[in-house]
Amino acid sequence: MQNQDHKKVINILVSVLLLVFITDTQTLRAQNPVKKIVKQVFSTEKDSTRSGVFMILPALGYAQETGVEYGVASNYNFYLNKKDSSIRSSNILLMGTYTSKKQSNIKLQADLWTTNNDYHIISEIRYRDWPSNFYGIGMDTKKADEDLISQKLFRAKIEVEKKIAPKYYTGINLQYDYFKFRDKETDGIFNEAPLLGKAGGQQLLVGISQLYDNRNNVSYTTKGYYARAKLAYAPKLWTKEDFEGVNFDADLRVFFPLHQKVTLAGQAIYRSTFGKTVPYYAYRDLGGDMMMRGYYIGRYKDKNYLASQAELRYRFHPRFAIAGFTGLGSVFSKEYQARFVPSYGGGLRYFFSLEHSSNIRLEYAYGEQRPGEKRQSGFYLSLSEAF
Repeated sequence: MQNQDHKKVINILVSVLLLVFITDTQTLRAQNPVKKIVKQVFSTEKDSTRSGVFMILPALGYAQETGVEYGVASNYNFYLNKKDSSIRSSNILLMGTYTSKKQSNIKLQADLWTTNNDYHIISEIRYRDWPSNFYGIGMDTKKADEDLISQKLFRAKIEVEKKIAPKYYTGINLQYDYFKFRDKETDGIFNEAPLLGKAGGQQLLVGISQLYDNRNNVSYTTKGYYARAKLAYAPKLWTKEDFEGVNFDADLRVFFPLHQKVTLAGQAIYRSTFGKTVPYYAYRDLGGDMMMRGYYIGRYKDKNYLASQAELRYRFHPRFAIAGFTGLGSVFSKEYQARFVPSYGGGLRYFFSLEHSSNIRLEYAYGEQRPGEKRQSGFYLSLSEAF
C-alpha cells in the first residue's frame, strides 16, 4: 500500500508568487528590473489598452509513486475583440508536468467568448499517464484499503454555445475519452471489485447544453447568476464493457455583493451517470481543487454526485483578496446510500491582471475525520477561482 501523505506534491509549485514571471503583452517602459516587477505586481492601475496577460507558474514536487515532478502551469487572458467593450475575457490554460519515473500530465484548455458574446466555446485536449488511488465505491470506503492504480487517459472535447436570447445560450458538445488502467498491487481491492471496464475503454459523448449567465465578470464574479445543464449520450461503438448510457450535469451559481469589497458566493452541482453499461471510468469523483476541497479527488466515487459550497470573499486591495469557504457533498447510487461530508477552509488570492480580474488562488482545506484515520485535508495553488 502507498501512503497518501506522500501525495502532497505538486502544490509545492515554486511560485512563492515568485513574483512569478508575470508578462504583460504590452512591454513596460520601466528601465530598472526591480521597479518593473514591483510596478507590475502592486500597481492598482488597469491597462487602458485592454491587452492580454500571460502568467507562468513553475512546478516542482515529489511523491513516492511518481518520484521528482517538474513542469509549468501557464495562463493567457485576452479579448478576442478589444474594441468590443461588452465582450467577456477569454482564457487559454496550458499545464504540463513530467516525473523522474517517466509519467506525464498535459492539459490544454480554452474558454472563448466572441464579439458581442454571441458564441461561447470551450475546448480541451488532455493526455495523462499518472497513478491514482482507488478506495472502493460509495461513501464508506476506508483509507486502509488504498490501492495504487496506473492510469492513462487521452481526451478531446469541444463545446459550442450560441446566444439565442439576452444572457441565454444553447449549445452542442462532443467529447472522446480513451482510458487504460492497471492495478499495481495484485492483491489490491481494485482487482477484486466487481466493476466493468477495469482494464480501460473508450467513450464518445454527444450532447446538448443550456446556459443562463448574467455574471458581471467571468474571472472574479461579484454579482449575478449562472445556471448550466448538460445532457450527453454515449452510444455503444466498441466493446460490450464500454459506456453506453447518459451523463447529466447541472451547475448553479449565485453571487451577492454584501459590500463594495465583500461578496457572498454559492454553488450547487449535480452529476449523474446511468445506462445499460456503466464502467468504472464513467463514475463520478468527490474531491479536488474546485468542489469539496480538502478531499483527495476520487476518495469517494459512485454513479451520482451531489454537492454544494458557499464562499465569502473580501477583496481588501485591488491586487489581493482573502476567502473562507464551506461545503457539503456526497456520492451515491442504488447500491450505496448517500452520506454527506463537510468541507471547509480558506485562503489568499493575488490578482495578476486587474483588467481581466485573473488571479492565483492559494488555499488550505479540511474534510472529515473518519474513526481511526487522520483528518482529510489538502493544500491548493491554482490559477483562477474555484467557481
